[in-house]
Amino acid sequence: MKRIIWWALIVLGVFFAVQGGEYSTRDLFVLDRRTRALTREVDSLQHQVDSLARFLKLVKSDSATQERIAREEFGMVRGDKEILYRFGDAPGTSGDKSR
Repeated sequence: MKRIIWWALIVLGVFFAVQGGEYSTRDLFVLDRRTRALTREVDSLQHQVDSLARFLKLVKSDSATQERIAREEFGMVRGDKEILYRFGDAPGTSGDKSR
């Protein structure tokens, strides 16, 4: 009987060593998995920031990029050399092309 009690105490001690305390072994695995997921997300966001920083640099310094934005976003043309044609919807239509 004493032997069973000692083995039970040893098993409980080992169990407490592995699972006891503030963070259990399972909690540590969950935290490790979450850390890896957050690291991947940070890397992805850093990639986006780097890409936007490169684009900002182009917008500030590259005349071709500035011209492209002026044409696409604001409909600007070059002086007397170009004419801009804009096509709108016919009167009485809602512009809904899904019909």
